[in-house]
Amino acid sequence: MFIVGLTGGIGSGKSAAARILEEQGVVAVDADVVARDVVEPGEPALAQIAQHFGKDILTPDGGLDRAKLRQVVFADSEARGWLERLLHPLIRERIQSQLGAARSEYALLVSPLLLETDQHSLVDHIVVVDVPEDVQVSRAATRDGNSREQVERIMAAQMDRETRVAKADSIIDNSGTPEALSEAALRLHQALLSLARNRKDQ
Repeated sequence: MFIVGLTGGIGSGKSAAARILEEQGVVAVDADVVARDVVEPGEPALAQIAQHFGKDILTPDGGLDRAKLRQVVFADSEARGWLERLLHPLIRERIQSQLGAARSEYALLVSPLLLETDQHSLVDHIVVVDVPEDVQVSRAATRDGNSREQVERIMAAQMDRETRVAKADSIIDNSGTPEALSEAALRLHQALLSLARNRKDQ
């Protein structure tokens, strides 16, 4: 299976690009969804998080208070490191299982931390959705209702734009309209199909 990693900073539009590719029949595994699944009530990781950070990190119904956890870990690099050491191996294992079950000409791994973690070693081709940083901030703040400072803290924890772009095999420029994004994603889809078919023929 030819596996394509799709990434981009917060507010870049990677989810919108992924949806366009999924509409073409491509199976996508979303690392954010997997990351939420591994901390659902009843999962061992949630109990460990509550033990480490205290019961205040839980909602009244026993779920994870994501907003509270985000505030803690983006303000404290040691706390973020502990959480990453717990969750990244669990997330990777579940991603591998889901990619292994994919039945499309190529599979997509959508991950904001593709390049910051070892998830990039799971893919054959890296696609970066790229926008200028000021566009990232305004889009993410508008979409999520976060403050500008919160968005900038999240961006600071992610790989910087230049480094991310330098690691890309393909780049989608999403600084324009939704129509332009759709056209760019469909062009990329054709190129990825060719790469996947060439891999099968070898």
